[in-house]
Amino acid sequence: MGPFFSLDRVFEYFPIVLRGFPVTVKIVLVATAAGLIFGTLLAFIRIYKVPVLNQLVLLYISFVRGTPQLVQLFIILYGLPLLVFKATGLNINRWDKLFFVLVTYSLNEAAFFSEYIRAAILAVPKGQTEAGYSVGLTGSQTFFRIILPQAARIALPGLGTSFIYLFQGTSLAYLIGIFDIMGQVNAIGARTHHFIEGYVCAGIIFIIISVILEKVLHRVNKRLAYGAPE
Repeated sequence: MGPFFSLDRVFEYFPIVLRGFPVTVKIVLVATAAGLIFGTLLAFIRIYKVPVLNQLVLLYISFVRGTPQLVQLFIILYGLPLLVFKATGLNINRWDKLFFVLVTYSLNEAAFFSEYIRAAILAVPKGQTEAGYSVGLTGSQTFFRIILPQAARIALPGLGTSFIYLFQGTSLAYLIGIFDIMGQVNAIGARTHHFIEGYVCAGIIFIIISVILEKVLHRVNKRLAYGAPE
């Protein structure tokens, strides 16, 4: 087996671990896009307090925010096929497991995004809406031209933090056989019985990407901040 830890093996395993990076990126991008769309819908349901739906959305958000992602992942993996089969007769048990990962993280992000979006919209003073109406703008024009840009500035820091956590949270996907970054590490460990070097490689990748994302988000936040110099 060789020594307990070898720097040479870190350099040897790094390109292999990096092969899982595109899968991780796919999970992050799909979950973010779906989370924003679904989260926005949930936010409006809560803002306008749609009867029945508002209570269901609140229950859903409470469940997602109060349970670990791992629990949600296994609920979707084993529960969704049963639900779909009973509703439509379609057997999706043999579908690519990446599908279930994408559904899990999309639903997870939607719950968190909805609260950021709802809070941001409600934080915009009501006088801004009245000002839009006073100059002849319609409701939709007022929202998209006045309310939405201000709400985006308010929500961006929270959304950015959630985006970084999402990138790190995808490390759980390997538990159901997804060959993302951690999936590659697990495969290397199972084949060579050397896990430490793979974890070091994964740690380096996650740290680098997280730092880059933090820098980018900081610049964007600074750019969009009220009163920020050009």
